[in-house]
Amino acid sequence: MARPHPVRLRRLRRTEAMRRAVRETRLDPAQFIWPLFVRSGEGLRSPIGSMPGVYQTSVDELLKDAQRAVDAKIAGILLFGIPDTKDDVGSSAWDPHGPVVEAVRAVKQAFPQLLVITDVCMCEYTSHGHCGVLTTEGDVDNDATLLLLAKEALAHAEAGADIVAPSDMMDHRIGHLRDALDDEGYSHVPIMSYAAKYASAFYGPFREAAESTPTFGDRRSYQMDPANAREALREVRQDVEEGADILMVKPAGAYLDIIAAVKRDTGLPLAAYQVSGEYSMIKAAADRGWIDGERAMMESLVAIARAGADLIITYFALDAAAVLARR
Repeated sequence: MARPHPVRLRRLRRTEAMRRAVRETRLDPAQFIWPLFVRSGEGLRSPIGSMPGVYQTSVDELLKDAQRAVDAKIAGILLFGIPDTKDDVGSSAWDPHGPVVEAVRAVKQAFPQLLVITDVCMCEYTSHGHCGVLTTEGDVDNDATLLLLAKEALAHAEAGADIVAPSDMMDHRIGHLRDALDDEGYSHVPIMSYAAKYASAFYGPFREAAESTPTFGDRRSYQMDPANAREALREVRQDVEEGADILMVKPAGAYLDIIAAVKRDTGLPLAAYQVSGEYSMIKAAADRGWIDGERAMMESLVAIARAGADLIITYFALDAAAVLARR
């Protein structure tokens, strides 16, 4: 029998590799985590102007969304809270009757099988909109903020959160939160670290949704420079050493190289956050007929999974799950 032509053999191998790659990056609803915004009140479902289809809801309305998440068979939900009052230290973040704490209790009682992740940060709760408390000079006080983040994480764990996800980007917060949770009997609660969180222009719509726009300055002193890939891996390795259970890259679409590098470097479970700006751009272009919205949505999610993300935090979670259910 004649041997295959060498070029033909290479083509066959490449084709088979492509087929394997397609199988490896096939999406599944169980990869999706749906971010939700909760506040106090009753019967509240307020649309967010810059994010079509996304709402601030009261707990009773959020339970309807939790039912939708269960029905869609997605992995879980990620909760952000909008408090009734804000102050310089963000004390509403650990209020035992705050919106996130109440939402966690309600969801876990009604849907114990649904994974509930809570965002741990101060920006929604501080009057100045920064992710930590400030010094008298107006700088973020890293070490003082760690103590408050621990209070917030413990409040969420006590309410029944399955995973806490610190997004503040303070130095050494993973080790501090791990110690605080362990000391209070919550060693079983994993930490999903926003390990590589960039100072991105793509967060704009989120700040409307979470009412967390800084009143002065910006967050570039504690979030990462978009041009710096090495810093991401240093931050990630530090979080791994301090006890992070799941890592996250944020944003996703403009940082596929970082997702791939983090996955190669650590091998740990990896989440990627398709942030508000990514969502809103696709929605806006689709609404104007400039792109096929469904195809763009699915293509963007496939790219994130292909880069190495095991979990994708996305406002498209239910829409994408519905598309997959039709296939």
